[in-house]
This record gives sequence, C-alpha cells and structure tokens, in this order.
Amino acid sequence: MRKAGWRHSGRALVWAAVLAIGAVTWVPWAGVAAGDSGQAAAAGTLPARLSDADFWTLVTDVSEPGGFFQITDNYTSNEFEIGQLFTMLRDRKVDGGVYLGVGPEQNLTYIAAIRPQMAFIVDIRRQAVMQHLMFKAMFELSRDRADFIAMLFAKPRPGGLDASTSIQKMWDAYFAVPTDTALAAKLHDRVVDHLTKTRKFTLTAEESSQLDSVLSAFVQFGPNITTRGSQSGRGGNNATFADLTGWSADATGTTQSFLSTENHFRTVKTLHERNLIVPVSGDFAGPKTFRAIGAYLAARRATVSAVYVSNVEQYLFREYKAQAFYDNVAALPLAASSVFIRPYAMRQFGANPLCGIPQFLKMASAGRVPSNRDATACTW
Repeated sequence: MRKAGWRHSGRALVWAAVLAIGAVTWVPWAGVAAGDSGQAAAAGTLPARLSDADFWTLVTDVSEPGGFFQITDNYTSNEFEIGQLFTMLRDRKVDGGVYLGVGPEQNLTYIAAIRPQMAFIVDIRRQAVMQHLMFKAMFELSRDRADFIAMLFAKPRPGGLDASTSIQKMWDAYFAVPTDTALAAKLHDRVVDHLTKTRKFTLTAEESSQLDSVLSAFVQFGPNITTRGSQSGRGGNNATFADLTGWSADATGTTQSFLSTENHFRTVKTLHERNLIVPVSGDFAGPKTFRAIGAYLAARRATVSAVYVSNVEQYLFREYKAQAFYDNVAALPLAASSVFIRPYAMRQFGANPLCGIPQFLKMASAGRVPSNRDATACTW
C-alpha cells in the first residue's frame, strides 16, 4: 500500500474518539472556530473565509493518511453525464449548504451548480489533494476562464477571448495553440510559489513530487488529457478534460460545466479565494475523515446538501465496507433534501442519479441495500 505522510499541524487536536458498540463518536473540533481568518466566526455559523493557516490546519487535521487506489493518477473523470446532472441539480433546487465529493475536476462543476457555502473533496489518494491544490492556485492566479486554461496547459492565451466567448470556441482557439515548454516551467514555479510562499502551505517532499507530477501531466497531454493521462476521444469512458468541460450538455443541448460560463467559473474561483474548498485525503469508509467533517459542520449548524460518490460504492461493496460508509454519512448533519449524486445510475440503469440521502440511509439500515446495484438504482 502506497501511503503519503500525515502530519500534525502543531495545534493540539481537540477531538476525542470514543469507541462504543462498534461506533466512533467525534467530539467537535474547536480549532478553526476560534480563528476563522482572524475574524472569529459567529457561534454556530460557517466561516465567510478561512485564513491560510486555518485552511491548512483543517486540511491536515481532518485527513487520514493517503492510501492506495487502483487508478493511481485519475487526472480527470470520465462521466459525460455531468452536463445533465448540472441542470438536474438546479431543477431540484439542490443549492447552498455544504458539498462533499470525490475525484478530480467534476467536483468543480457540481460546486458551480450547487453554489455551496463550503465544500470538502475527500479522496483516498494524497495526490488528489495535490491536484486540487494545483487547481486552487490556478483559479486564484487567473482573471478568467481563458487565463485558467492557459495556465493549466501552458498555452499562450489567444486573442479575442472574453467573458462572452462560448466554451467550445474557447477550446477551438486553444487547440490551435502549441504548448510552450518555457512557459510551463514559469507557470510551475508560479503555482508552487503561490501555494508555499503566498499561502504558506507546508508540503512534504512526497507531496511536492506529486504536485510536480500532476503539473507535468496536464502540460504533457494537454486538453485531451483523460483519466489516466493518455489522449483519447470524446464521450463515455474516453472523455477528455476538454470534452467534459466543453461538450457535456444538459437535456436542452446547453453545455454545462465550471468552464461553460464566466459566472460558473467565478463561483468556484470565489470559494477558492476564500479557502472554502477544502481537499483532504480520506477513506469514505474510514474511521476519521467523514466523522471529523461532520463534527466540524455540526458545530457550525451547517448541513450537507450533496454527497457526490462517483463509483466509490462499487469498490466499498467489494471490500464489505459499504455499510461503514453509510454509517459515516449518517453521522453528517443532513437536511431532508440532501442527495447522493450518482452519475452511474444514469449510465447503467437509466435511474435517477439524485438519490435522497435520508430515505436511502433508512433502507440501508434496514438491510435493503445488499449490493452496489441496489444502491445505484435507488428505487425508493
């Protein structure tokens, strides 16, 4: 098992674990509440922003040690349903609250759709945390979508691109621009300096290497980068980064992604600038991360609006850990309207991909979700 180092932040951890009847109960962590951006948050509220120090403390102290996943890199999703899901979330009025998700760029589109107050991205791979920190730096260093694409792929910005340019025309313009290796080296340094000198995040040697690897992959493969890097084609399991952000459409044929409009991009950019998209390493069925996030949110009277699960449940059922994950979700502060986001429900069964969490958990507790197929179908 490949593990990344995990460090204490230097602050005392204020949570305690109590083992009783096989369950883990977390005492809410008070560390960030006392110092949200140096502007003490009102009791029982989410912070309007986190200071850099508090953000990094939260990333570090909520995380479990990085673990192994069979898709080691996972640079992009392969879920071309994302455009449909964007509008389905809007139509169902899944809005605000706190978003939890897993994986790479698709989270940014779901965040743009839901417009949460805060978001946590939980992935078992520590490299995924580094990839989201790369995205964070680029959002913060970019004025707009065109700047973001230029920085991500080390391509000089073409002329004539502005807020009104469609994402398809924007991608067409960038496809015609060659990668600039000298620019790539400069942008690499800008990203690293922004994270380690401006934001003052402390990366281990392994994390720095993982960040370098992710930066290099996006430059090497360009906009046609896929889940495992190699260039492929549009749609399905072969979808590229450009496909997923530029051509995934809803039922009306309208492309929907975090890059499809300037407003969507700015929703994500603003949350990043306020340190409110928090990437952490953790196991969905693990004993700590979900429980710690739940305690943090409960202490601030916040509720989870959506949990994006990708196909993680498939692996959890194989390892007989699905119920542990559902127990972790049950420990989160939920609303009656909270949903699981499951793109594979559409792809595999033509089922509703937005599954109400409270009702689902009742069925799981009653033993009525014995398999991943039952979970994904969500027939209740």
